Amino acid sequence: MPRLPRPAPAIQASSPASQLMPVLGLLLLVLAPLLTVGWIGEEVLEQERFAFESPLLLWVHAHTTPALLHLSAALHVLGGPEVMGPLFVAIPAALWLRQRTQALFALWALGGAVLLNALMKLVFHRPRPELWPRTVAENGASFPSGHSMFAAALCSVAVLLLWRTRWRWPALGLGVTYCLLMGGARLVLGVHYPTDVLAGLLTGLAWVYGVWALLGRPGSRAGSQAVVIRPGRARAMLGRE
Repeated sequence: MPRLPRPAPAIQASSPASQLMPVLGLLLLVLAPLLTVGWIGEEVLEQERFAFESPLLLWVHAHTTPALLHLSAALHVLGGPEVMGPLFVAIPAALWLRQRTQALFALWALGGAVLLNALMKLVFHRPRPELWPRTVAENGASFPSGHSMFAAALCSVAVLLLWRTRWRWPALGLGVTYCLLMGGARLVLGVHYPTDVLAGLLTGLAWVYGVWALLGRPGSRAGSQAVVIRPGRARAMLGRE
């Protein structure tokens, strides 16, 4: 009995939706955050004060409980250089053994966030709020919040690398929760203005997503939502041309 010929592999063509998603991602996760940070930064450079910030900080301080203060102090240590520094080195090193493109992405995203934060603090040089005696020592510039920016960068890296796995929603939920807790802790401790925290979170997100897009979206499966065109249909389409 003669063998039947093997079917030719399917030809994949990207759907319009899959082509649109990267553009929407750049608009929502890079352009919009950077425009917001740019507007805040312009006001900071002009030494303009946001009227809501001091009253909001004083309200937070008036409603701070001892438990909340202890949690904020713990997050202060967790998000500080003593913990984040080794972690930012360990993550690319661990990824290097498994997927080098992902390791390079993590290195650029996390290491670049540290350098970018230092540069922004040097440029804007915003003094920290002095509304009540603080329980933690912070001597550097206030804008943007380094703890918030590093939290956003770390969580964004984790979510992007896990997005095509079953862990994407847990990673996203935990990441958003961690970022909100870290940002709130900076206000409870009185070491940052609200706009410092917002700028830190948005800059960390925009930087990581921008690096991920520039490096070709490592960790994603390109064409996972592609439309499959069977060989017979492909030949028919070519015959029409």
